Amino acid sequence: MSSRSYSLLGLWPVIHRWRNLVLTAVLLALVVSAVVAWMLPNIYRSTAVFYPTNPETTDPDRIVKEGGRLQLGGRAEDLDRIITIGQSQPVAQLIVKRFNLYERYGVGEPGTEKADQAVLDKYNNNLNIVHNDRDAIELTFQDRDKIQAANIANALVQVIDSINQRLTLENRGSIISLYENQTQFLEKQYAQVRDSLQQARKRYGIFGSLSSENETGYESRYLAKELAETETELRRAEGELAAGGGSAARVAGLRRAFRGLTESDGGNVINLESYVAGADLVTTLYARFEDIQKRLITARATYEDARLAISSEISSIYVVQKAYPAIRKAAPVRSLIVISSVLITFVLSVIFITLLELYRGNLNLGGTVKQEPQNAFASPLN
Repeated sequence: MSSRSYSLLGLWPVIHRWRNLVLTAVLLALVVSAVVAWMLPNIYRSTAVFYPTNPETTDPDRIVKEGGRLQLGGRAEDLDRIITIGQSQPVAQLIVKRFNLYERYGVGEPGTEKADQAVLDKYNNNLNIVHNDRDAIELTFQDRDKIQAANIANALVQVIDSINQRLTLENRGSIISLYENQTQFLEKQYAQVRDSLQQARKRYGIFGSLSSENETGYESRYLAKELAETETELRRAEGELAAGGGSAARVAGLRRAFRGLTESDGGNVINLESYVAGADLVTTLYARFEDIQKRLITARATYEDARLAISSEISSIYVVQKAYPAIRKAAPVRSLIVISSVLITFVLSVIFITLLELYRGNLNLGGTVKQEPQNAFASPLN
């Protein structure tokens, strides 16, 4: 038994018989799709392209202290972090509020669950943020207004940058407080040791520095010289007086001078007794004073660097291309809408009349059609 052959050419007689209905449907689809396509608003897209930087290179402390340079971060985690931030709800809510998208999208008053969800849905449909094949981030936003689309895209880039910066500045405020507390503590210690050192110098008459590198200060050299010279003069004057010459008044004066150089109650500010008693104390206080002074200078510099770092804004992204207003519309493609509508209508019409002919038994898929007398302008349904 031979198999039956089927041919799509067998549909042509059916289309010809139903030409009036098919032509009417196609013309109607043409008119309706043309009107609808004409009424559709133009949609413009603006795209910004940027690279994320390595978070370690945007650390303010590293830049201030070490003079680090910004490095592009092409790592997968950096790209995923930027995309996640851009698609997050806090960013969406901020943009919706800043550009009043409730009114722009006509979804109703903010605060209601329906309006909030509707505006987020339309916002997300208009936003596209992807990782391209060159390890860059492409952020695209579309809107009826080409200028508004560019403004929203650029605002999104700024918001993403700001949030990404805050990720690298977490706990920076508490660190600043620690630096400040350390500086204040050292300032108090510095003032206390300085006052104690001044009082000790005044009490013991030691005004020069006594350090391990220079144990013989100015006072020790002065005392050694004056004591040696005064004692020598005193012995010479006493010898002259014993020999029947000299002056007793001169001897008494030299003895008072010698006593002033050796005893604390002798009237001299700089004397051997006070120097010996206060040398160790002044040396200890001076060493403590130098240590606190160095630590205070370092703490102040660190605190100032930290304040400068946290107050500065270091971009965490490198913008290759800002979003600019589009020159041409991205959608709709009106000719494609009309052509697609006409083709779809034609195909559906052919399917409909084919099924109808099969149901009525007038169609033979092998290529023959049963002919029925009818008016050329009448529908076969009559």
